[in-house]
Amino acid sequence: MFTGIIEDIGEIVSVRNEGNSSVLTIRSKKIMDDVRLGDSIAVNGVCLTARNISGDTFTADVMAETLRRSSLGILKTGSKVNLERAMQLNGRFGGHIVSGHIDGTGIIVGTKKEANAVWVEIKTDAKILKLIIEKGSIAIDGISLTVAYVDDRVFKVSIIPHTASETTLLTKKAGDIVNLENDIIGKYVEKLLKPSDATNIKIENDSDTKGLSLDTLIQNGFM
Repeated sequence: MFTGIIEDIGEIVSVRNEGNSSVLTIRSKKIMDDVRLGDSIAVNGVCLTARNISGDTFTADVMAETLRRSSLGILKTGSKVNLERAMQLNGRFGGHIVSGHIDGTGIIVGTKKEANAVWVEIKTDAKILKLIIEKGSIAIDGISLTVAYVDDRVFKVSIIPHTASETTLLTKKAGDIVNLENDIIGKYVEKLLKPSDATNIKIENDSDTKGLSLDTLIQNGFM
């Protein structure tokens, strides 16, 4: 589990393709003093497992499903990536709940400077947009950000100077691909409210019902 507060900008040292999967070796100047074998590290928002550690680098496997869902497949030697270690329970929770499980990708439409901030506009699929709300949270390449605008085609975020300097987001240009993870709470709410043959919920002594409805919540005292 992560918070979306980036700890370091790492560099891809090597990419080794193995059929439909790959192995990444990544260098970091800030986080390696507290990384152990088997640790989870978010790389551009994708949760990867450190399988080998050597000095200031770690190596991680990337399976075929991850390559299909994310932008990790376009990384090459020298690419810069956002890095975050798994959150600690004794630390401050500065971002939002980020699982490191990417929902899909988006394409940067453009950027626009406004005073001390920079607006970033991103186009993505309808299935991702429907779970994005204005002033809600989204993780872009692992960065916890607040949604400033959303419609049925794009959404926008506004980047403050600190985020700009500590992440790779503003090094991207129009047409570049970014990893997106919707707010996990929104995904669970959608699942519970959506009728599905795979979802059978029993409340008190009532018969099983597929999904939840507003009437069910009212009848059982939740509203």
